[in-house]
Amino acid sequence: MIFVTLEHILTHLSFSIISIVITIHLMTLLIHEIRGLRDSSEKGMIATFFSITGLLVIRWISSRHFPLSNLYESLIFLSWSFSIIHMISKIWNHKNDLSAITAPSAIFTQGFATSGLSSEMHQSSILVPALQSQWLMMHVSMMLLSYAALLCGSLLSVAFLVITFRKNINIFCKNKIFLIKSFFFGKIEYGNKKNSIKHTSLLSFRNYYKYQLTQGLDYWGYRVIGLGFTFLTIGILSGAVWANEAWGSYWNWDPKETWAFITWTIFAIYSHTRTNQSLQATNSALVASIGFLIIWICYFGINLLGIGLHSYGSFTLTSN
Repeated sequence: MIFVTLEHILTHLSFSIISIVITIHLMTLLIHEIRGLRDSSEKGMIATFFSITGLLVIRWISSRHFPLSNLYESLIFLSWSFSIIHMISKIWNHKNDLSAITAPSAIFTQGFATSGLSSEMHQSSILVPALQSQWLMMHVSMMLLSYAALLCGSLLSVAFLVITFRKNINIFCKNKIFLIKSFFFGKIEYGNKKNSIKHTSLLSFRNYYKYQLTQGLDYWGYRVIGLGFTFLTIGILSGAVWANEAWGSYWNWDPKETWAFITWTIFAIYSHTRTNQSLQATNSALVASIGFLIIWICYFGINLLGIGLHSYGSFTLTSN
C-alpha cells in the first residue's frame, strides 16, 4: 500500500513540477530580462528527473521486475529519457538549446500516460512469458532512449526547416518588391539610399542571427540524432538476440520489427546525407522530419492496432 501511495505522490509531483517548468519557459519568451526564471526552470527539470527516477525505482521494487511491461510504464520511461537528455545537453552546453523541446516533450508523454490511458494500465502486473528475460532491460530501454533522442533531433530538424523556409520566402519577397520599385520608379534618390543602407544593415544583423540559430539547430540535431541512431542499433540487435531465445528466430518480420527496421533505414539515410558533401543540410532535415512521423507509427501506431508478436504493448484510451 505504501508503494502505491508513493507512486501517486511522485507521479503528480513530477507532472506538477514539469507543468511549472513549461509555464516558466513561456514567461522567459516574453520577459528576457529576468535571469532567475531560466535558473528556476533548470532546477525544475532536475527535480522532475529525480521524481520520475523515484517513481520508476518504486515500481521496480514493488513489481520485482524492470518497469517496462506495458505502455504506461514505457511512457513514463520515455518522459524520464527526455529529462535525462535535457540534463546531458545542459552539461555539454550551458545555454541548453534543447530545453525548448525536451521540457514540452516530457510533459506531453507524462500527461498522456497519466490522463490518456485507462486506469487498469497504471497497475503493475505479472510479466507475460515472452517478457520474462534479462534482455527486457537492455532491449526496451535502448529502444525508448533511441525514440527520445531521435524525436528531439527530428524536432530540431523541423525547426531548422521552418526557419530556413521562412527566410527564403522573405528574401524572395524583398527581391521581388525591389525589382518592382526599380522598374516603376527608376533611379533611387540619395536620401533614400541612406535609409536603405540602414535598413540593409538591420536586415544583415537579423540574417546573421537567423544564420547562427539555424547553425545551432543543425549542429544539435545532428548530434542528438547520431546518439539516438546508436541506441536504436543496439536496441534492434539486442531485440534480435532476445527474439531468437523467445521465439526461435532472430527476425520474424513482425509489424513492430518491420517498422523498427524502416525507422533505422530512414535515419541511416539521414546519416548518409550528412556525410555526403554534395547534399545540403536542408535535405537531411527533410529526412529527419519524415523520421519523426515514422517513429510515432512504430511506437504508437503498432500498439494501437494490437497485432503481431508485440501485441502485449497494445493499449486502450480512457473513456468518459
